[in-house]
Amino acid sequence: MAMGLLRATSTIGGLTLISRILGMVRDMLVARFLGAGLASDAFLIAWRLPNLFRALFAEGAFAAVFVPMFNRTMAQGDKEVPGSGKAVAIAFAGQILSILFPVLVLFSLLMMVLAAPVVWAMTGGFPDGGPAKFDLAVTLTRITFPYLALISLVSLLGGILNSLDRFWVNAAAPVLLNLCMIGAVVFFRGATPIETAHTQAIAVTMSGLLQLLWLIWACRRAGVVLRLQRPRLSPQVRRLLVLIGPAALGAGAIQFNLLISTSLAARFLPQGAVSYLYYADRLNQLPLGLIGIGIGTAILPALSRQIGSGNEQAASHTQNRAMELALFLALPAAVALCLSATPLIRGLLQHGAFTPTDTIGAAGALAAFALGVPAYVLIKVLTPGFYARQDTKTPVRVAVISMLFNLVGNLTLIWPFGHVGVAISTAIAAWVNVLILYWLLHRRDQLRMDARFRGKALRIILASAIMAGALLLINPLVDPYMAGSVTQRVIALGLLCGIGGLVYGAAALIVRAYSISELRGVLRRAPKAS
Repeated sequence: MAMGLLRATSTIGGLTLISRILGMVRDMLVARFLGAGLASDAFLIAWRLPNLFRALFAEGAFAAVFVPMFNRTMAQGDKEVPGSGKAVAIAFAGQILSILFPVLVLFSLLMMVLAAPVVWAMTGGFPDGGPAKFDLAVTLTRITFPYLALISLVSLLGGILNSLDRFWVNAAAPVLLNLCMIGAVVFFRGATPIETAHTQAIAVTMSGLLQLLWLIWACRRAGVVLRLQRPRLSPQVRRLLVLIGPAALGAGAIQFNLLISTSLAARFLPQGAVSYLYYADRLNQLPLGLIGIGIGTAILPALSRQIGSGNEQAASHTQNRAMELALFLALPAAVALCLSATPLIRGLLQHGAFTPTDTIGAAGALAAFALGVPAYVLIKVLTPGFYARQDTKTPVRVAVISMLFNLVGNLTLIWPFGHVGVAISTAIAAWVNVLILYWLLHRRDQLRMDARFRGKALRIILASAIMAGALLLINPLVDPYMAGSVTQRVIALGLLCGIGGLVYGAAALIVRAYSISELRGVLRRAPKAS
């Protein structure tokens, strides 16, 4: 069981890493040929809408509700009839498909018809870009919106395959999105950024179709064939529809934060602000996804076992060690992204249509976003403390409070600081989320910072400060080469990241923030309850 979980986690993590690397290549190419102007802003607004609903329902709420129900149904089959549970579960999935398919088709058609008022509600008609920018965003929205229906069906089939322990198939699907968008910009881009934006929008929808065909093929190989039938609201289907609302609210807090930030930037900030926030957030998300999701996934099974057996001391120890590891990895990442934002953006994105002015704009947003990197990772460490105790409502409530803080912060900071104020507000909201989560666990006597964590935290801060000094010395030396040839950029980026990492690693060992033996053994064991 343990080896199977480890193997599944490694497979998903490896494919996620590949997808994120391809995503960074995609963003570099899009920045080069779209820049950060009219075409880029319009495409990112069109891309934001299906992404919002995808995260809310397809991959967020739907997956969170459907997968446990499918597994329970599969486990409740007739034990004397091999495979009966799987057959009943597949029949349940067929019922869901019969409800889901017509709803998705009708909703997608409705959103395509109403694209103009929807885009206007999000952007106020792009006061900075005029009718041409608004019309382009409406056209691109109509092209990209079918992606929502396609990826929702992918989520249904992917949930089935995950339940059958075929994790890699679903984890590989996002790779197709990045490959399609990379192929579109490399082989089919137009002569102008506007034409290239059209090819990118088409590539988004085509990727949804390819992902669906990929999952259908994999399901058939697994012996799963779903057929459309007359829609019927069975008790199980009704149960899923009842549960999906609260799950969507929880999944939607972060997505609504992004939507609000994007909408405010489109309405009140100069052209390019939407693009600056997007590119900065993409770089900011790179360490977040790898560190936060990895640690959160690793500790949840251990916490569940320890809490289930009444070993609260061991559970507290596990979360303290997880917070140590999160801080050890996330704090230097935050410092590097904040202090070296300009050379990083210049080296990765400043090509073609992405100008030096765009570099300065995106770097300011990245430096502000980076202030919240440790907070986002710690959220992934603290929320398993609630999930392991079967408390899924509290993290949702805290996320909604964080969303409200973000809204107030956006409205307050956008006027004096522009798009950088939007990023600052996002970072502040993340820290509010962390503080409330920890306060609730502490008040319930379920988590207290132990002496080891407090000591380690101070040493990690000291090691990060030493690395910060090194980065301040290196930045002006490598920055001139970040706008050079590809070879110069690669060498400069390698030196910046390599020297920064080596300085931090050496400093961490010298100040005893971590030892090599501790890194090997972290989270592998917890002390027995006294």
